[in-house]
Amino acid sequence: MRKALAEAEQAAAEDEVPIGAVVVCNNRIIARTHNLTETLHDVTAHAEMQAITAAANALGGKYLNDCTLYVTVEPCPMCAGALAWSQIGRIVYGAADTKKGYRLVAPKVLHPKTQVVSGVLEEECSAIMKEFFQAKR
Repeated sequence: MRKALAEAEQAAAEDEVPIGAVVVCNNRIIARTHNLTETLHDVTAHAEMQAITAAANALGGKYLNDCTLYVTVEPCPMCAGALAWSQIGRIVYGAADTKKGYRLVAPKVLHPKTQVVSGVLEEECSAIMKEFFQAKR
């Protein structure tokens, strides 16, 4: 999660919403990225979407069932849907998204075998988001 937080910090430095993601497979980081929606002018360029693509490219296949995604904020329904299609083995996230998180909007969207761990470094993950949006106001 510390590596995902470093990605979130990089996103903030680029004036992107500070969400970072890292995919680990066989104890090795195979993808690391952050939100790129402003940079790419693409509403789908969330950290998780970028991570799924990078991880699939690294593995040479579309399924990530032996992988873990570490992401600083709970995935939105769009990202959760893409994670379901990737059959990701495990998702570990820091801060809950109480407004647009998948658990609120689409709690059954993930693949049934995907394990979810929440609240990892939650305070740090939440703080970077709060600081970013306070600076915007």
